[in-house]
Amino acid sequence: MEFVVFVGASPQPSTDVACTIVEGKTSSMQPVGIHHVSVNVSQVGRSIAFYTGVLGGTVRDDRPNFPFDGAWINLGAQQVHLIVAPVPPNLGQHFAVQVGDLGAVVAELRATGLDIGAPAVVGSDLQTFIEDPDGNVIELHEVVAVA
Repeated sequence: MEFVVFVGASPQPSTDVACTIVEGKTSSMQPVGIHHVSVNVSQVGRSIAFYTGVLGGTVRDDRPNFPFDGAWINLGAQQVHLIVAPVPPNLGQHFAVQVGDLGAVVAELRATGLDIGAPAVVGSDLQTFIEDPDGNVIELHEVVAVA
């Protein structure tokens, strides 16, 4: 099986390198968490308003001066990097934002006029989904303590 490794600071088609997956687990690759996810958006200002006003994030001021427009948003201890680039079609990709009380979040967002589904039980947790202004899907997820 092969996959592509991006060489450098950002994906560049001219520097992609094909690698072979080695069966088994690597000893030095020990994930400690997810630092950020990147989301393509068409208008950075509109997206900042959504990710801060609706999802409660805060804009970071330490984004380097990349050759493309965007913004870095804190959502809890993790980040969402907004990148102005063509938005891919929705094929099921999404990321999840953990919240403390999903029922209260849904009620508050509905009161602002946003279309959001009712929380659904998945395993022992609750989840629902919302779309950003470009149609990127975000799962809102409540971890329910098991007694």
